[in-house]
Amino acid sequence: MGNILIIWCVIGLTLGACKGNPAPPPERSETAPVSQVIVEKEESVKEDPLPPEVKIRLKRDGKDNYTWELSGSDIDQILKVNEKLRRQLGRESGK
Repeated sequence: MGNILIIWCVIGLTLGACKGNPAPPPERSETAPVSQVIVEKEESVKEDPLPPEVKIRLKRDGKDNYTWELSGSDIDQILKVNEKLRRQLGRESGK
């Protein structure tokens, strides 16, 4: 009797599985779906570069006359500082 019960269960499961409606085949479209990718760029804060550094060696002699020595990496900045020193110190020539 156990064998008959097992056979009926197998038959029932087989018929139940075959009786269900099969899933429809996926429809193929002519164009593949296009995925959208959004790229966000971080806005970087641009800081002004530091002005070139000019080193000044200011010297005063006993007669209250000034002389100076300038050094740096940017010649334009050195010339600007030289002109400024000439105006402020009332001197026409600097070293």
